[in-house]
Formats: sequence, C-alpha cells, structure tokens
Amino acid sequence: MVEQNTLNEFLTMLSSKAPVPGGGGASALGGALGAALGQMVINLTIGKKKYADVEEEMAGLLQRMEQLKIQLVSLADKDGEVFGPLAAAYGLPTGTQGEKAYKEQVMEERLLAASQVPLNIMETASQVLDILGVLADKGSRMAISDVGVGVSLARAALLGAVMNVYINTKSMKNREIAEELNQRADAMITGGTRKADQIYEGVLEKLR
Repeated sequence: MVEQNTLNEFLTMLSSKAPVPGGGGASALGGALGAALGQMVINLTIGKKKYADVEEEMAGLLQRMEQLKIQLVSLADKDGEVFGPLAAAYGLPTGTQGEKAYKEQVMEERLLAASQVPLNIMETASQVLDILGVLADKGSRMAISDVGVGVSLARAALLGAVMNVYINTKSMKNREIAEELNQRADAMITGGTRKADQIYEGVLEKLR
C-alpha cells in the first residue's frame, strides 16, 4: 500500500475514515523519513577530503540505512495488513461456549500479531537512531541540522508505534505474554528516547 502510493495518496487515505493506514503506518513512515535524512547526510559526507578517514564506514552505514528505510516502509504496510484480521475477529459470534472459546483463541493470535508489528517498527527505528548518533559525530557538519531532524522523526516513530503495542496488549487474556511484550516496548522507549534526546541536544549545541 505505502510502497505503491504517492505521498499525497497516502495522506489522503490517512485522513479518511478508512481504518488503515493509521498511527502505526504513520509512525513507520516517519521512521523511514528519518532514515532517508540519514542517507542524505552520509551522501554529503562521502567523497569529501575532510571526511576521507570515515569514507569506508560511511559507505557501510549508507547500505545499512537503505535496508532500514525499506524495512520501515514494508512495516507501514504490514501494520495495515494485521489490522484487518484483528478487526474481523471482534465480530466473531459468541452465542455458544464453543464459539466463545474459538473467538478468544483467534483474538489472542491476532492481538499478538498486531502487537509484534509495532514492536518491529520500534526496533527498526532504534537502529536508525544508532546510525544517526554516529552521523552526529562523524557526518558532514554542513548537514548536522538534518541529523537533528532525522532523530526527531525516528524518536516520533518510537513513541507512535508503542501506542499500538499497548492498545493491543491491553486486550490480551494471556497477561504473561502481554507483559513480556510491554516490557520490551518499555525498554525501547526508555533507552530510545534517552538516546534520541542526547543526540538531539548534541546537535543543538553544534548549531548554536
């Protein structure tokens, strides 16, 4: 869906009554934009004599950031794909004990799937932040502001995606699995926002 559409088409769908794309897809796309900005910074660094000593490292980071960007765009689509089956599960009949048991089983499976996608978005956005941290130190000074914007977008991807984790784990009957997923999300929020804020503050200091 996201991969095949223009930005205007995506925004039109996002602003409509359609259930997808939603916050998860928007979060993933924000992370992809952050990755793309990181690539721009790398491309402005590669080939410059001033940064010759990090040329090889930058080339490797450019390739890795491309992979992360593609992965985030794919996750934006995947977020929509897991929502449909979950929404359908809410409408399953519960007239008999057998139907109730079946609905509960299906709901658990689909809530789990719908929780794992935003967790993957968070994990990928965290990796984008790691690379942006390197760029803040070693990338072209001419593009340091773009590092800061990329960090802001990756941070927003983290904070946005976690909402979809929590809203789904809250409905899970298996609280052990739900809490395990929540703890993974909590750790990424704590570590990721701290990392993002440190990089961002460092960028601001270099700009002022």
